[in-house]
Amino acid sequence: MTTTKSTTNCLPMPLYTQVLIAVICGGLLGVIFGQEPYLGGITNAQLGKLGMFVVQLLKTLAIPLIFFAILDALIRTSLPLSQGTRLLVICLVNVTVAMTIGLVIMNTWQPGLSWQGHVDQLLQLVPGSKSPAKVATSQTPIEDLAAYIPRTILAPFSTNNIIGVVLLALVIGALLRRLHTNAAQRGEDDLAIVRVVEWIYEWLVRILGWIIHLVPLAVFGVVAQVVGKSGVGVFSILWIFLVAMLAGLTIHALIYYPLVAWFVGKKSPKVYLGEGADAIMTAMSCNSSLATVPVTLHCLNRMNVSAQSSRLAACVGTNLNNDGITLYEAMAALFLAQALGYDLPMLSQFLIVAASIIAGAGVAGIPEAGMIVLPLVLSAAGLPDHVIAAAIPLIMTVDWIIARARSGVNVMSDMLVAILLDAGRNSPAAVPATVRYQAEAAQPSESQPS
Repeated sequence: MTTTKSTTNCLPMPLYTQVLIAVICGGLLGVIFGQEPYLGGITNAQLGKLGMFVVQLLKTLAIPLIFFAILDALIRTSLPLSQGTRLLVICLVNVTVAMTIGLVIMNTWQPGLSWQGHVDQLLQLVPGSKSPAKVATSQTPIEDLAAYIPRTILAPFSTNNIIGVVLLALVIGALLRRLHTNAAQRGEDDLAIVRVVEWIYEWLVRILGWIIHLVPLAVFGVVAQVVGKSGVGVFSILWIFLVAMLAGLTIHALIYYPLVAWFVGKKSPKVYLGEGADAIMTAMSCNSSLATVPVTLHCLNRMNVSAQSSRLAACVGTNLNNDGITLYEAMAALFLAQALGYDLPMLSQFLIVAASIIAGAGVAGIPEAGMIVLPLVLSAAGLPDHVIAAAIPLIMTVDWIIARARSGVNVMSDMLVAILLDAGRNSPAAVPATVRYQAEAAQPSESQPS
């Protein structure tokens, strides 16, 4: 008994606490030294590059993790049509609520009016506001759909095409499931390829669990670089845009999600936010819901959400759960339209919402993905190309803050969908030992205590 107490007292602090400390220390370093060298020539830019190595490593390994997680889940667990239908309905309800929040804020508060007549002045005051490279033009819906079909088996992995990876995993997983079922009916042992898939998945989880320990160091370097480069003075110019975007994201994430998880999913805010804090903070620090998948699965495991529901929401449905991106895209487009004096009727606003949903569903879960598709949404709002080209760099000066909030919202959406899927199952949620997220591999009881 004494040994257990002593061991518990020696446990390190939770991951989200480490990330918060890293953010504070990195921000102070950026404010104090800016872009000047210190400690023998080290710069904040160099720290940022080192931090991005960790983020890149997470993102690189997360793609195969999703692929093998889907394969393992399809082989060993049932995936009825009702679950897939329920997934789509839940995602549609969530994004509808998100869009409603955004439209209410933008049409009642109308924060973009504060910029009206001052856009040119803002572009002159904010450093680096110049025309960026030409953005890609919109394609037809059929061309957009065809773009997600893999040209080769390895293409989705090399291009981070998450939709292509999911499609490929579903096809191969369905084939392996059929072979596995036929072998079981004949009374044969598991196929060798089934055991290989399980082995690879377990080891990917182990490796990602080790890399997660480096996340606070990565956050420290990236925050030091960003603050050192942009400074804090830019907030005096763009604070109204920043507050408007964060208001919509905060209401959706901290009011709607916890209430639905509590009253529908039977998970109290203490469980939903407390047990999910590691995933939320990791997403906000890495600025990538895709790189956070292993932590999301780990947090859902601690909430006693079944492996089937967790993987369906965090792996298969990750592209449908981008509430953060869709909400931001629509609000940013309406904000700039108001600033430029565009009087958009409700029908035009609904078209912007539709464009935002399509962009959110098709974008990969990688850093700055929301900013990449924003020009297409602004075009749907009717903004001229030259205005879009000038406005994007202006927004980018504070987008690094909003982007992290978007990633946090996306991960909270993944967790909520998993909880609601689990609540809709006929049998009590239970994670089979053979398909449970390997929490022991990441040693959460030693490194990330709840």
